Amino acid sequence: MDPRPLVDIAAAIGREAGALVQRMRASAVVSFDTKSTSTDVVTAADRASEQLVRTRLSESRPGEPVLGEEEGGSVLPGLTWVVDPIDGTVNYLYGIPWYSVSIAAQLDGESIAGAVFEPATGRMWTAARGHGAFLDGSPLRVSAATDLSLSLLGYGFAYRPERRQRQAEAWAAMSTRVRDMRRAGAASLDLCSVAAGRLDAYAEHELGRWDWAAGALIAAEAGAVVRLPGTAPELGQEATFAAAPGVADAMYAALAESGFGKV
Repeated sequence: MDPRPLVDIAAAIGREAGALVQRMRASAVVSFDTKSTSTDVVTAADRASEQLVRTRLSESRPGEPVLGEEEGGSVLPGLTWVVDPIDGTVNYLYGIPWYSVSIAAQLDGESIAGAVFEPATGRMWTAARGHGAFLDGSPLRVSAATDLSLSLLGYGFAYRPERRQRQAEAWAAMSTRVRDMRRAGAASLDLCSVAAGRLDAYAEHELGRWDWAAGALIAAEAGAVVRLPGTAPELGQEATFAAAPGVADAMYAALAESGFGKV
């Protein structure tokens, strides 16, 4: 299967959903609900965006299953679409322009095409397995970093307070081992930042498949070393990790030594 036509579909639908998200923001943030904890928010725009994506996918790819953050679903044998209608909802809620619409196509559970659209800026990140990664059509490549102590690390927190406390201790230990750290609040875009060399590495726990399905492919196609949940035992079964090759081994080891796998 040539995945490139699937990228075109994901990008076109992501752009349309992103425009909807932008139009809805003023009303969507007036009233919102919570999910797993009081800090885990969902807005009317999240739901409307996912509904739009599902409708468009049913029109262009009828019969193919969809897994979405808000309406659920399952990854089935064959092709499944994985959708995060707004990744970075807290940023969206507060007017911080770092959120996205993320759409990926997975074949037997592995991403083969993906698009991450930034509604606030109009930037489009894309990748097809075996065909590279791009930002607005320009090829992406990870950083040439080789020194852990001069690396910029992106990270995130879980929603549950008790786990955040343990994570904070691990991140504090990491803070003395790298140049600096960034907590931006949208996993898909953090992974894209690794692809673009804006971050040298990124790690986080408790991501949903919709958080990483497109962004991890974009990072990998740009040359990053990527470990998805279940493939990084020293960092914990729920860990997502991406890094430039020159610092990947050292970063992985430092995270494990800092207790990242025990949080």
